[in-house]
Amino acid sequence: MRKTNLARILARSIDGIHLAPFEQGEIGPDLYRHACLMGLEGLVSKRRDRPYRAGRSKDWVKVKNREHPAMGRKLDDRL
Repeated sequence: MRKTNLARILARSIDGIHLAPFEQGEIGPDLYRHACLMGLEGLVSKRRDRPYRAGRSKDWVKVKNREHPAMGRKLDDRL
């Protein structure tokens, strides 16, 4: 019901905000590969068994595309 309500709210939202469809199963490697091919910075996922909470937590996982220009900027900042 929460996803239905959110989808209804976001249907009226401004451009650039969207609800990604829920994907289940072992799609991670394929999804990551395609994100990299599309030139995206990476993927962010949340553990399905944990409730949504805004902000940083161990329930969210970010997998970065090491070929993306943002990685170079981040590495340069460390030097």
